[in-house]
Amino acid sequence: MSKTEFDIVIVGGGPGGYVAAIRGAQLGLSVAVVEAAQLGGICLNWGCIPTKALLRSSEINHLLHHLGEFGFAADNIRFDLDKVVKRSRKVAGQLSSGVAHLLKKNKVTVFDGFAKLAGKDGARRKVDVSKDGKSVATLTAPHVILATGARARVLPGLEPDGKLIWSYREAMVPTELPKRLMVIGSGAIGVEFASFYRNMGAEVTLVEVLDRILPVEDEEISALAHKAFLKQGMTILTGAKIGAIRKNGDSVTVPVEAGGKSQEITVDRVISAVGIVGNVENIGLEGTAIEVDRTHIKVDPYCRTGEAGVYAIGDIAGPPWLAHKASHEGVLCVEAIAGHTVHPIDPTNIPGCTYCRPQIASVGLTEARAKEAGHKIRVGRFPFIGNGKAIAAGEPEGMVKTIFDASTGELLGAHMIGAEVTEMIQGYVIARTSELTEAELKETVFPHPTISETMHEAVLAAYDGALHI
Repeated sequence: MSKTEFDIVIVGGGPGGYVAAIRGAQLGLSVAVVEAAQLGGICLNWGCIPTKALLRSSEINHLLHHLGEFGFAADNIRFDLDKVVKRSRKVAGQLSSGVAHLLKKNKVTVFDGFAKLAGKDGARRKVDVSKDGKSVATLTAPHVILATGARARVLPGLEPDGKLIWSYREAMVPTELPKRLMVIGSGAIGVEFASFYRNMGAEVTLVEVLDRILPVEDEEISALAHKAFLKQGMTILTGAKIGAIRKNGDSVTVPVEAGGKSQEITVDRVISAVGIVGNVENIGLEGTAIEVDRTHIKVDPYCRTGEAGVYAIGDIAGPPWLAHKASHEGVLCVEAIAGHTVHPIDPTNIPGCTYCRPQIASVGLTEARAKEAGHKIRVGRFPFIGNGKAIAAGEPEGMVKTIFDASTGELLGAHMIGAEVTEMIQGYVIARTSELTEAELKETVFPHPTISETMHEAVLAAYDGALHI
């Protein structure tokens, strides 16, 4: 019979749960993970990783159709959608297996099933595990970490049906490329799918209820993304209202009101990307002191819930809904349990990345938020067109924007759009975490020729010292 007593039981094996388990084992704690589906969670199996594999394929497709710009020519360029999808699934499968290997290597016990808080046994908490309606085990531990993640929000009339209206799952495994596609929701998920399908040749209409796409990003960056997507041939409708959708055999007609104009748009498929809700149901929260606010568990800066001995990390613990936030919270939570001194996460130091074309990345306050917070600011901007490496690489579209406190020199925020900015944003994250000011950033030597030089120039520009514009 498997061991049932542990130091920590973790409910959920996604990027928060499995990382917390590994760190707990490294600290000498006995750890169990309960996972009902696939190790790695939505992120690894149906989110972050497989979507990046798809986006890489779409980038290649885009480049193949622009070979002339680089002095090449090729005939009869085509793709095999089935192979594109299979490669994405293979990548996800490989990494999920890798997670299983890491947990085994670190002697973490994994239970296959659904977990539910089941009260206390003295100082220990009880967790019931079941599979297909049958009891698997009752685990006990003084500490339980809830890492059950989130799922796609479903709006009335936009329920995914697996054929005409897609969630992210159907959107990642298409059997054929829709000629006409509507994406409802222009956050990171919606924009990435819009970018993938547009690069693969679909006609894409992007619909957003708010007055601009990518609404959490700096307004200037949103405007540049909007302009870039229009140039690529997307149709974008903002401030939009959706009417009752009509299904017509193998197509969908969507009434849309936007910009004072009402129209009916017929497409082959609709992707609903209107946010997420936390998986708080059926995990035993009833009768506990755990508070839930809009499907997310309320926690303190150390991931503690209102119930002693129960913690929550990742998407279930609220925004920002990012895998790297979940992983960091998992480490922080376990180290605190182990008695280590830890520092709570500053949400403004968590970078956000959107892997569309062009890429978008940001950290800290937007210009509007900085002003709302009462800061007198200095803003620096530097365009990719002024960067030698960007021009040589054929990627002149983009900009880096920095926002500093005018009196202290604190870097309040950094916002980027362009090639490989998701790889570059970490430089600004380190600067904010280390509390660097404009003085240290101006004195930092950036290698030449690299696109990262735009980061330096954007700092210099905030202090009237940009060199190449």
